[in-house]
Amino acid sequence: MAGIFDPITLGKLEIKNRVVMSPMCQYQAVNRQGKAETWHMVHYVSRAIGGTGLILMEMTNVEPRGRITEKCLGIYDDTHVDAFAPIVEECHKYGAKVGLQIAHAGRKSMLDGQAVAPSAIPFSPQNQVPKELSKTEIETIIEQFGRGAERAVKAGFDTIELHGAHGYLIHQFMSPASNKRNDEYGDPVKFALDVIHIVKQAMPEGMPLIFRVSAVEYSEGGYTFDEMLAHCRLFQAAGVDVFDISTGGDSPARPEVYPGYQVTYAEVYKKELDLPVITVGKLENPHLAEAVIRNGQADLVCIGRGMLRNPYWVKEAAVTLGAELELPGVYNLGYGG
Repeated sequence: MAGIFDPITLGKLEIKNRVVMSPMCQYQAVNRQGKAETWHMVHYVSRAIGGTGLILMEMTNVEPRGRITEKCLGIYDDTHVDAFAPIVEECHKYGAKVGLQIAHAGRKSMLDGQAVAPSAIPFSPQNQVPKELSKTEIETIIEQFGRGAERAVKAGFDTIELHGAHGYLIHQFMSPASNKRNDEYGDPVKFALDVIHIVKQAMPEGMPLIFRVSAVEYSEGGYTFDEMLAHCRLFQAAGVDVFDISTGGDSPARPEVYPGYQVTYAEVYKKELDLPVITVGKLENPHLAEAVIRNGQADLVCIGRGMLRNPYWVKEAAVTLGAELELPGVYNLGYGG
């Protein structure tokens, strides 16, 4: 069986190993215009130098009000392309492939002004009551996802991930806890399917579309595991190439967290959908990450906090597992090389 240091091909995208840098918000767009900064160049390129196979950039939003905060990234203006392109190019120099996670915060936005959502239901008692989107507004946001995907392609990204998890707008439409609509967008999959279709049209043939989902919700009134799995069969038919399996997020309720706590969900998706899956959740122990791949439970592993602590997590995992991995420059000297 393959391990984390074996290559993998998704569509026409060849990735040198199966380690994915998990998309993690940085809140460092200090220009308040959603543009990537020097921070992002250093943050992402250092992980490329460290040996990461696929870097998924943080949640990047398709319109200004879709950001969580004013310091979140956007892909709603052509100037964002110019900011992202050199970061992607620099990561490519070190053999990493780079994807952009595009999204809309919906009712989880903490910006000044009116948050929006499928229905006028707040995320928590501490959040404002969002404005229920009109059908015209929904159609506009779908178009913004398409334009965001077009810009991501222009910036040189190798793949796109749609954020359909963790209580953001796509998830809000899918969850009966946050979608009480009586029109066609009361159908839990229609918004997601419309977004998938328009984004897929903007992507070159062979570029894989990744979809992150919350396999289960940790609160009453949400969907069940079987319901989401059924939804994902439709998403697969619409053009999703890879599923990134997480959990929770459409309410403040949180699960007990332990190493590998989400792997079993990914394993079922991999078996039932017969598509590549990414798993995530406290997998920073290299032996655990390796076991997940070798046991066939997932095809790639997302490393989040482990990479926040250590840009060279991949190199140190290679040392732990006895795998060969050469870093550029003189960095191998730090490992006795």
